[in-house]
Amino acid sequence: MFGRAVGVRVVVAVLGLLAGAVVGVPAGAAPATARVEDQRVEPDHTIDVGVYSPAMDIVTRVRVLRAADPKAPAPTLYLLNGVGGGSDGNWLDRTDVVEFFKDKQVNVVIPFGGAGSYFADWRTDDPVLGKQRWATFLTKELPPVIDAEFHGTGTNAIAGLSMAGTSVFQLALSEPGLYRAIGSYSGCVRTSDIRGQAIVRTVVGSRLGNAANMWGPPTDPAWSANDPYLHAEALRGTDVYISSGTGIPGPYDTIDAAKGDPTQLTMQLLFGAGLEAVTNLCTMQLRDRLQTLGIPATVDLRPDGTHSWGYWEQDMHKSWPVFEAALNRA
Repeated sequence: MFGRAVGVRVVVAVLGLLAGAVVGVPAGAAPATARVEDQRVEPDHTIDVGVYSPAMDIVTRVRVLRAADPKAPAPTLYLLNGVGGGSDGNWLDRTDVVEFFKDKQVNVVIPFGGAGSYFADWRTDDPVLGKQRWATFLTKELPPVIDAEFHGTGTNAIAGLSMAGTSVFQLALSEPGLYRAIGSYSGCVRTSDIRGQAIVRTVVGSRLGNAANMWGPPTDPAWSANDPYLHAEALRGTDVYISSGTGIPGPYDTIDAAKGDPTQLTMQLLFGAGLEAVTNLCTMQLRDRLQTLGIPATVDLRPDGTHSWGYWEQDMHKSWPVFEAALNRA
């Protein structure tokens, strides 16, 4: 979820709207390859893994939840965090992901980092956010490492919330066939129309980045090239799950659901409500687009709920049968 101070700026801007570079290799040198740099078992029995990314020239942290039988082959489900890249709340500290998947024969991989990046390959290094080559890392570098290290089958699915609810579509389109299923929780997939561009610039700007370093100025064709709404036909054959609430307070907008934190609850009610109202419009727009194209999708438009973790945990639970069926399909 958005950080508290950042969330205010994002909501104000968004609600107002509604009223590929190549890394160089020295001559004669062999290209670097992605690899495991280190790993350790955490108290919750997940495995914290440092994976070197040649594309970004950094070691990225990912958390791996091993399949129920770690000695047997298993498919992989990638779960992406939101705009903060996991720094201001993530799947591990805000949901029951460890408990939910402990008896399931799937490796669950949660990457950390990429705040404000849309997990894209940026054309220019950003003065604040630095070198962003997340699409290359997530689609080309990380999967072979995970499969080799954790007995993966090469069969994958991916899901993400908020900002990452857009990214999962872009990643699937950039690497056809890599993911059998994708899940978008409270995402805004259309990115190249006036409203979509403004939302993207606001999200990136909330982390002090400049979206022009990602896809260029508003008139640049890269905006349309990276708009899943425009290229939805290419999703045919991929299992799709999309969900959103309406912004109306629901069962997880209570002091108990906020773990007794009144500030968190206030954020959900004042700002998470507006954010979810926006994603609700985005999700309905995408639903209509997919229906027009005749592309099957599981759509969960909840009658209530804010932009917050209680609902994303619920989305994870409800979407798992879609992922499980796709991952185990012969």
